[in-house]
Amino acid sequence: MSVFEVDSAFEAGSVAVADWPLCHVRLQNDGRFPWLILIPRAAGAVEFEDLSADDRARLMEEVVAAGRVDRALGVLMGRPVDKLNTAALGNVTAQLHVHVVGRRRDDPLWPDPVWGRPGAAPHQLETLNRLIETVKRSPV
Repeated sequence: MSVFEVDSAFEAGSVAVADWPLCHVRLQNDGRFPWLILIPRAAGAVEFEDLSADDRARLMEEVVAAGRVDRALGVLMGRPVDKLNTAALGNVTAQLHVHVVGRRRDDPLWPDPVWGRPGAAPHQLETLNRLIETVKRSPV
């Protein structure tokens, strides 16, 4: 039996912030957007079909919770969220993961997708710490 490990590719642009019932939760370190990444703790999972039916249902509940958290992060960042973008791409990092990104109609990439686009600006340390604490305190 395999052991769950987070793909090292996530280390470059995100910070580990919490472990929810199913997912390891990371905050993308991009000050343009409130952005969470949910990684189901299922060894070897690449596609949704690799999760049990119960875990797929749990994942959906955690995606919805991440959206609520992104909205709270957006307010904290002074940029309330207009729209949530949710996607499980996996073209660069095959490990099953879901991005939940808070978008604004006036954000620098609107209406285009955020994935793989240049211009990321890391959060200031004080802001990053406040965002991390907000995620940690959020009910799932």
